[in-house]
Amino acid sequence: QVQLVESGGGSVQAGGSLRLSCTTAGGSVDTYSMGWFRQAPGKEREFVAAIGWPGATTAYADSVKGRFTISRDIKKNTMYLQMNSLKPEDTAVYYCNGARGALASAVQAGRGDDWGQGTQVTVSS
Repeated sequence: QVQLVESGGGSVQAGGSLRLSCTTAGGSVDTYSMGWFRQAPGKEREFVAAIGWPGATTAYADSVKGRFTISRDIKKNTMYLQMNSLKPEDTAVYYCNGARGALASAVQAGRGDDWGQGTQVTVSS
């Protein structure tokens, strides 16, 4: 099983930016797609973005398209989520997720069994 460790959460005002990171440890990450989900208080966990192996395919939720960019550095075993033009409705705990499969759709479809511990993102108006 691959371990996922997130970092980079925090508090920012609306319109600001944050970058989340997720580093893998243990287990092979060949043909391993990765992505982000988020969960706001009182709401279900929802898909945010995903990236395939080695980074050729990506997928985004409609609510973040044009504002968030997902990328990965294979050599560093790290995935990034650059979040720009943040809105208060982006406030949530963000979870890193990983799935076996080379395409971003593996994560988007909810087939990922590996989860990080979550990192809080708070956007104030």
